[in-house]
Parts: sequence; structure tokens; C-alpha cells
Amino acid sequence: MKITRKAATQRRHRRIRRKVFGTPERPRLAVFRSHRHIYAQVIDDVAQHTLVSASTLDRELREAFKDIGTATREAAAVVGRSVAQRALQAGICQVVFDRGGKLYHGRVQALAEAAREAGLQF
Repeated sequence: MKITRKAATQRRHRRIRRKVFGTPERPRLAVFRSHRHIYAQVIDDVAQHTLVSASTLDRELREAFKDIGTATREAAAVVGRSVAQRALQAGICQVVFDRGGKLYHGRVQALAEAAREAGLQF
């Protein structure tokens, strides 16, 4: 039986999560991508607590998406910069990147590169 795209993504995500674990010193930057939006959270897996987050649904970022839309690489870069700035304000400078089972390509890659440029280390 052929594996569906969703099943392949879930399989990759389980494989990644076995290896990627966020600690208080180096939390996990988790990315979730849907067809219309992208979400990023910095998570402490020990305390099971989200430290900072950003998404294309944030009220503060909505003005940036008026012209570019929410399902673009540019929107993902805005979210990446935003989550990096919020993490740095919270005193977090190093994270572990969790691409959420998605391929490191397109919007996921744009978010990661923007977060790196904004000062997060991973």
C-alpha cells in the first residue's frame, strides 16, 4: 500500500521528535505549516511550556501581511524574525529547530533563515 503524503509527514515528525528535545537552556523552536498560515513556538519540553510564539495570525503582524498574504515565504520570514525577537527579549538565544515533519524547503526554510538572521542560534 502506498504511503500518503500526510502519513509520510507524520512518520518524519515522529522520527525527528525522537531526536529533538527542548531544555530550559536550549528550548525547541517548533514550526507548524498549514496551507494558509505558519506558526512558530519556542517550547521548553521539560516543563511542557510554550515560552514565546508567533504566527501569521498575530494581531501585531497583520499589517505586514496585507500586501504579501499569509501563505508566502515572505510571511514566513516575518514570523521568523518576530519569534526570534521575542525569544531574544525573553533571554533565549539558542534553540533546537523542529521542522515539524515538513521538508526544510520553502516557507519552513524561510522562517528558519529569518530567525537566524535576527539572532537566534541553531
